[in-house]
Amino acid sequence: MHTFQPYPIELLELNPFTKIGKEWALVTAGNKQKCNTMTVSWGGLGVIWGKNVVYIFVRDSRYTKEFIDDGDFFSLSFFDKDYKEALSYCGVNSGRNEDKWEKSDLTPAFRHSIPYPDEANLVFLCKKMAAVPMPEETFTDNSVMGTWYKDNDMHTMYVGEIIEVMAR
Repeated sequence: MHTFQPYPIELLELNPFTKIGKEWALVTAGNKQKCNTMTVSWGGLGVIWGKNVVYIFVRDSRYTKEFIDDGDFFSLSFFDKDYKEALSYCGVNSGRNEDKWEKSDLTPAFRHSIPYPDEANLVFLCKKMAAVPMPEETFTDNSVMGTWYKDNDMHTMYVGEIIEVMAR
């Protein structure tokens, strides 16, 4: 197990366009009995309702969505570039019918009973604040549906209050 320390959020210096959009992150949810993780490359960081938040987008078909929906907490974790292959694996494999943790060579760890991958180097522990389905009728750009949702596998946007940042 790696040693993580609390990291003051006001000291964060990261580019969300790079961290999320290009390097990717893992969202992890569940409990000590069963949890799952998946790659996210859509999302951001910001402030809403007076809280520091992350927001991520998860397709309806994803197994990890069940864990996010069933719980009150999730983590968003970032890695160094040596873990790109593991993040790729977690992006295309479900975990529903296999041990994704073992197959990706990642290890579930827990803080405040919130799961996260022990191999990460920066982790946001989050309390779920909102789950916002994104049906077709919400799009104002007509090209979105044809470009991103040809199979009708829609996204839900999750907003999570960042309750703790950990770094190693």
